Amino acid sequence: MRTVVLLGPQRLRPTLVEAVDRVGVEGAVAAVTAGWQEREDEIDELSAHLRRPVVNLRLFQRGEDVLAQDPEILLAWGDHLDRRRKLQDLYRIRVAHAKAAVRELLRESVEQDLLEAEVERALEALRAVDREHRDRVARLAAAFDAEWSPWARPAVAAHRDELAGVLSRCGALAIAGGHVQVLLDRLRLFGVVELADGLPVFAWSAGAMVCAETVVLFHDRPPQGAGNAEVLDAGLALCRDVVVLPHAKRRLRLDDPERVLLLARRFDPALCLALDEGSRAWWDARTGLVVEKGRELRRDGDVTGELDP
Repeated sequence: MRTVVLLGPQRLRPTLVEAVDRVGVEGAVAAVTAGWQEREDEIDELSAHLRRPVVNLRLFQRGEDVLAQDPEILLAWGDHLDRRRKLQDLYRIRVAHAKAAVRELLRESVEQDLLEAEVERALEALRAVDREHRDRVARLAAAFDAEWSPWARPAVAAHRDELAGVLSRCGALAIAGGHVQVLLDRLRLFGVVELADGLPVFAWSAGAMVCAETVVLFHDRPPQGAGNAEVLDAGLALCRDVVVLPHAKRRLRLDDPERVLLLARRFDPALCLALDEGSRAWWDARTGLVVEKGRELRRDGDVTGELDP
């Protein structure tokens, strides 16, 4: 039974070593820093913090090597990314309208029993848009895999053999943050979760996001104005019934009950978990999610839990 530990951002206040020691990890830690892209080799601080061997899986560079070796996959992958971007753009239009309907209803001054039924219907319409988009992205990925069988391609298979050997000698898997879609794509391309079967997983920032069943992008304060949270893709489903929201104090207006309520109810029954510096939550199949330190967004617009100074 795999243990998954979701941590707050590590750059300013690293807490990874505390969690690794608490789980009792022995031996080296395999690190996934593909979300850092060209900077993925910059793991000196991570190694010093963990005080044990860290093996960099170098998934970003391995992916670049595959694309360089296999021109057919390079062209097919480019087409796949283009179609996926277009799907995201179309979905974004639908989400904006569906969310606007919920907001408008929430501000109506009518009897609560009448209003609540309409709000719930509007929320369900918004949830349906999210579900449909996630399903379409998943079908697009499945179609790519069915046509091209990436794991059977010689370049991918060779890297997977190397990764299997490395992971067999490690005691844990650590997944860092960075570009969430790149990170998710590289983890899937090489089937790292499958190769690391049984190893405890420690993840933070974008790494924590991809561990959930659904990856949700969010930012209430983007430069271009108030943003709409949007479903990006299915996650790795290493933990269930949770939507991971890292860097929440910077990205979310948690002092706005309407925004909190809308986000929490939109993704209900999954728990919207805000992870900031010092946050930590544990998941395994037996106990489910246990939030040791972190904040939870509630359906009534409240935010509960601890936030370290």
